[in-house]
Amino acid sequence: MSVEIKYYRGCKMKVKANSYYKYSPVGLDRWDARTNLMPGDIVQVKNIPGCPPANTMGHCHVYYNGKFAGLVLCNSLVKTNEA
Repeated sequence: MSVEIKYYRGCKMKVKANSYYKYSPVGLDRWDARTNLMPGDIVQVKNIPGCPPANTMGHCHVYYNGKFAGLVLCNSLVKTNEA
C-alpha cells in the first residue's frame, strides 16, 4: 500500500499572506531555529517588499505580536481560526 503526498513546490503546506497560523516547528525550525518563537505561538504571514513572497522555496516571513519574528518553513505552520 502506498500513500501519495502532494507537494506544492517542495513543501506540503501552502500559506497565504496576512493569514494567521499556529507555529509548530518541524525540520530545520526544530533543529536550528533562527527565531525566538515557541511552539503554539500564533503568527501572521507577511509578504515583505523587496523579499521573496511566501511559499518561495518552502519558506515565509512571519510576524509575532506585530513585530517581525523571522523566516520559517511553511511546513512549520498549522492553520488556525484565531486572530
